[in-house]
Amino acid sequence: MAKKKYTEYKPSRAIWLDKTPNNWKETDLRMLYVDNKVKNIGLIEKNLLSLSYGKLKRKDIDSATGLVPASYEGYQIIEQGYIVLRFTDLQNDKKSLRVGFANEKGIITSAYIGLAPKVDLHSKYYYYLLHYLDKIKYYYNLGGGVRQSLSFKDFGRETVLLPSKPEQTAIANFLDYKLEKIDRFITKKKQLIELLNEKKTAIINQAVTKGLNPNAKMKPSGIEWLGDIPKHWEVKPLKYYVSYNDEALTNSKDKDYLLKYIDIGNVNSDGNINEIVEYKFQDAPSRARRIVKCGDVIISTVRTYLKAIAKIEDDNGIIVSTGFAVLRPKSNIESDFLNLVVRANYFIEDVCANSFGVSYPAINASELVTLKLAVPTTIEEQKQIVNHIKIETVKIEKTINTIEKEIALVEEYKTALIAEAVTGKIDVRDFKVKEENNG
Repeated sequence: MAKKKYTEYKPSRAIWLDKTPNNWKETDLRMLYVDNKVKNIGLIEKNLLSLSYGKLKRKDIDSATGLVPASYEGYQIIEQGYIVLRFTDLQNDKKSLRVGFANEKGIITSAYIGLAPKVDLHSKYYYYLLHYLDKIKYYYNLGGGVRQSLSFKDFGRETVLLPSKPEQTAIANFLDYKLEKIDRFITKKKQLIELLNEKKTAIINQAVTKGLNPNAKMKPSGIEWLGDIPKHWEVKPLKYYVSYNDEALTNSKDKDYLLKYIDIGNVNSDGNINEIVEYKFQDAPSRARRIVKCGDVIISTVRTYLKAIAKIEDDNGIIVSTGFAVLRPKSNIESDFLNLVVRANYFIEDVCANSFGVSYPAINASELVTLKLAVPTTIEEQKQIVNHIKIETVKIEKTINTIEKEIALVEEYKTALIAEAVTGKIDVRDFKVKEENNG
């Protein structure tokens, strides 16, 4: 469909927009929505909802994980069509999506803002509008207090657009249709990445647990989840191969000292460090304490199910969270091999089995280093295994990178399409949903 525009535009008073269609109005959000205050007194509603990655998802109220309150009477009841905003910790968490749309009635924590319509409108349009502002990170310029929170009292004064009700409906229907097709495409691409990662993991696990010689004599490892290993390999506790948590910053550090910080959320399960944030020491999180050196391997000791493990390639002022154990390889293990073997399935299974806690399982570093590894006795064989894995996985990684770039481009297109529709840069009033032929 060719992109049709409105015939006339006028300047917008919103600071995030230059112009709007001439027939659209603008108003404060508080003129359209009220802050929902309906409490779950008497536990009359038990459909527990949680905002996760911009989606309101059901949780089992009887076995909900996380910070479970003794009673859900303090939660707010939201109706279908309400919009949910999470405007806390705006300063420290700039990745999360903070706007969700309620497709059903349920309860959510009163720490969130529930927007209840006070006039006749199409709420899905306003969800898409606020979602767009979420995607462009507009909310991070707002708020105040220690954790930079934003209340409805302040946010309600923000300017929003006011197309006619039929236009709101047309825009919402257009985006529902278009985004469903885009999301289907993205889901298929992500499923392909999962399959490729499984193949990559299988290659790594085979090499670091069985070696490269298919005819090697084997022996029982004595390690649960592992089975037989090459006869000439040794089985020792992790502490035989590494020292751990050797160095840490103290509170006496110069307040203006610049550090580059890695938190657990910045390391993905593939061992890639997605982001390194620079802080002055006085502004850094209190958990920014562990000093690392090039060649160290960091492994999360909290939320162990995340499998946040990475090798440090640069030690120029990098500090990691106390939620990591910092493993410094001794002379009897090669750094790249250490990075691979601690992410082997059998070791991860052992870590998780020895973790405590249900919602946020954790393991003490002193306990972690008592878990056993199966390791070739020579550095030369360790290097051969590392080189073999690099050769066998490089094509897979290139394919994954290509798909990820494709997904990123589609996500950019998706955000641009939402922006154009909700701000009136395109006119979708005549859009008709086409019947798809599935025959």
